[in-house]
Amino acid sequence: MTSKKRLVLCSLAVLAAALVASAMYAKDEEPKAAKGDAAAGKWRDTFTVDKANLADTGKSTYFILEPGYRLVLQDGKDTLIITVLAETKVVDGVKTRVVEERETKNGQLAEVSRNYFAIDKTTKDVYYFGEDVDNYKDGKVTDHEGVWLAGVKGARFGLLMPGTPKVGDKYYQEIAPKVAMDRAEVVSVEEEFKTPAGTYKNCLHTRESSALESGSEDKWYAPGVGLLKDGGFVLAKVEKPN
Repeated sequence: MTSKKRLVLCSLAVLAAALVASAMYAKDEEPKAAKGDAAAGKWRDTFTVDKANLADTGKSTYFILEPGYRLVLQDGKDTLIITVLAETKVVDGVKTRVVEERETKNGQLAEVSRNYFAIDKTTKDVYYFGEDVDNYKDGKVTDHEGVWLAGVKGARFGLLMPGTPKVGDKYYQEIAPKVAMDRAEVVSVEEEFKTPAGTYKNCLHTRESSALESGSEDKWYAPGVGLLKDGGFVLAKVEKPN
């Protein structure tokens, strides 16, 4: 083989190697970008928590988990009363606080739910471990639709509310396949909101939806108070423990 032919073959080999390397680089880089994009819009459904650091009593900026604390919300003649009870329940190995929600429609009891929460003593994240539900009609319990408990039938605890909400954060509040898959996205932490109970600044605005059905609903929370608006219900009164 002549020196000229060897030079040509060598040049072709170098070019081929460069093309292969370029293709491998592109192949390696594309999935990383795709994974990054997917992660950016993903709903968080796994939470790294030290259960030993969870408490059944405490408070974060927008959520108060202290026995005796009560919020009264109204929608015309309908009411939603949320009370932190002096009761606890062990769910999925965690001692949780019972928070009762009592809803009336047209002057009659419509639903009573007992919700189970625990708060991280360090981060102030509030976790949701499930609920027991009694639905009423004409003064009688008709069913228990919506019941779920972490650790039962594949259900896992969700994040009700981060201790430090950040705009754009998206997380599952309920993780009970085929039963309850509510989730929330933080829209703002700087809004002002007026209610019959007062005007509040630096409010948390979330947008809730479900993986099981279409549509969404916005909620507002005030620092040091909690829930201001849920559907048509608006805060009318705050009752603090003595």
